[in-house]
Amino acid sequence: MTISLSDRVQQIQPSPTLAVTARAAALRAAGQDVIGLGAGEPDFDTPAHIKQAAIAALEKGATKYTPVEGIAPLKDAIRNKFKRDNGLDYAADQILVSAGAKQTLFNLAQALLNPGDEAIIPAPYWVSYPAIVSLAGAKPVIVSAGIEDRFKITPDKLAATITDRTRLIILNTPSNPTGIAYTRAELAALGEVLKAYPDIVIATDDIYEQIVWTEEPFTNLVMACPELYDRTVVVNGVSKTYAMTGWRIGYCGGPKPLVQAMKKVQSQSTSGANSIAQAAAVAAIDGDQSCIEPMVRAFKERHDYVVEALNALPGIRCLTGDGTFYAFADCREAIAQLDGIDDDVQLSEALIERCGVALVPGSAFGAPGYARITFATSMEQLRSAMQRLAKVFAKEPVPG
Repeated sequence: MTISLSDRVQQIQPSPTLAVTARAAALRAAGQDVIGLGAGEPDFDTPAHIKQAAIAALEKGATKYTPVEGIAPLKDAIRNKFKRDNGLDYAADQILVSAGAKQTLFNLAQALLNPGDEAIIPAPYWVSYPAIVSLAGAKPVIVSAGIEDRFKITPDKLAATITDRTRLIILNTPSNPTGIAYTRAELAALGEVLKAYPDIVIATDDIYEQIVWTEEPFTNLVMACPELYDRTVVVNGVSKTYAMTGWRIGYCGGPKPLVQAMKKVQSQSTSGANSIAQAAAVAAIDGDQSCIEPMVRAFKERHDYVVEALNALPGIRCLTGDGTFYAFADCREAIAQLDGIDDDVQLSEALIERCGVALVPGSAFGAPGYARITFATSMEQLRSAMQRLAKVFAKEPVPG
């Protein structure tokens, strides 16, 4: 029997970041010495008070279905967080809890976009944005900004990309994969462009909001341009800030009609998010926030080491980041210098084979010739990885 797959599923590829992580794990399981720098996952354990909240929920029997939109205590915690951290006021019916921020974005695309619509996605982008848009039948419109632009689009670039079919723009700051954040002034300038296009919805992906080390505080687009409140969906979650990737809790605040439409989509897909994870998320968002600072301090220390080490490699250039736990290296000169390597995908393959370091090629993020290095792992592992890379880029043999 031949199974004919849908056109939509044939238009997309599996997540490259997950594929690299799975391959590194498989090679380690087969006995190979591989350092995985692909996964966007904090290496810290979930803080104890959050785990205790989950245990307490289990003991209380909170193991039943939850409301599609999320349990009331979590929605209240999210509303408090938006007010406390972002100065944004949302009613309960403007909040939706989902099984991760990825599902939040998927719900948004399904609720908003029609075939023929366009969604603007600045590149480098998180790998799933174009696929999420394509699965809704719409067209991802990529606006590229290279290292010379500090990976940030300008108001002129944005304005030149907007058409009468543009329905959505997705902004992620600080950015996965680059670690670069927009300033308040830069966001305000983009907002000035968007004010002239009232039919465009803005999705601001703030999942790395707390993992920043710049002097200027975190700002998203609606904070910089409050006039866009009525058509902005603010997306966030607990996975990165609280080392809760496996708990799968994302959320958003936004215009009531759109959030309620997203709820309808979710009601026919996953329904409510995990009950125990939601109880833990309440403790994360409403509880003691002192657990965040030590993690951010460690990420900053690792960032400083990795960026310096990458810039010391022949043919590699890497900007100093503003946050997250990623470095995004320009490898184009190095690729041109290495025998048998023609692009970033081949470079990624060669690094696994030659020195046992797994990273994600930049083409997965819409930036061919670059590579994303995750420093959400120990300094010991990072030092070993950078030493291995140094030998490859210096064309020296790596001990087996």
